[in-house]
Amino acid sequence: MADESVTLAAFIEKHRLPAAYTTSARQHFLPLIEGLIERLHSTHGKPRIIGINGAQGTGKSTLADLIADTVTLAGDRRVAVISIDDLYHTRETREGLAAEVHPLLRTRGVPGTHDVTMGCELLSTLTVLAAGQSCLIPRFDKSVDDRAEESDWDRVEGPIDLIILEGWCVGSTACDNASLVTAINTLEAEADPDGEWRRFANEQLRHRYPALFEQLDELWFMRAPSFDAVARWRLEQEHKLKARVGGSGKGIMSDAAVARFIQHYERITRHNLETLPEIADVVIELAEDHSAVSSVGY
Repeated sequence: MADESVTLAAFIEKHRLPAAYTTSARQHFLPLIEGLIERLHSTHGKPRIIGINGAQGTGKSTLADLIADTVTLAGDRRVAVISIDDLYHTRETREGLAAEVHPLLRTRGVPGTHDVTMGCELLSTLTVLAAGQSCLIPRFDKSVDDRAEESDWDRVEGPIDLIILEGWCVGSTACDNASLVTAINTLEAEADPDGEWRRFANEQLRHRYPALFEQLDELWFMRAPSFDAVARWRLEQEHKLKARVGGSGKGIMSDAAVARFIQHYERITRHNLETLPEIADVVIELAEDHSAVSSVGY
């Protein structure tokens, strides 16, 4: 990549990243992306689909953008980036799930709160998108906790060379049923004492989500050092947001609220930390300060 330094500097400035990101990018991310670009040469006109899994605060969305920018500039290729967050069911649908299945399904995040059918159809459409054709990428508006209006969705032009699907549960597998019996945190103990919510999410992951994840050609996993680190990173994010808006504002959570919120994701996040290193094609190990310290695969 002849213009690597210029491209990386512009990317860091664009995303307001710390200077230390340069080291992670040059030592780990860019070499992996170079390998991906080589693999794109052998796709024979079919887009390659990669998934990026990472818990909150791991930088998976930033990595997806770095891949997209680098691949686009390296060979004038078209890249479509999809966040699994943008596949959330509408608030109305989740309200229905909350009434019919379990109240915790009102909160977006766990398997069962995504529109898997829409995701599968989107990947299928992008895969065959020809020159002169275009496709809308759905977007979810977290500020109103609902799917954005179609007028706010992004449009991509075909043909697509690379599709990136990123999200905290992309490629995740179901837990063993026996492990669901005992609550692992206060949220499960207090709000899901009989395990109905966690069993529902696990069955969704076992029976519905494979239709989406099996379309991946490769899976990248950004492995946090521990769930405790993930919880701390999420709290740091909230503190930064609080400082930016002057200590108050709509949607700002207290430390206690953040701790309870992250518990919605704890079971699957811990399961990912244990299982995905053996499943993923690429594993990027992260340090306590978010930096990448090693990478294996391809």
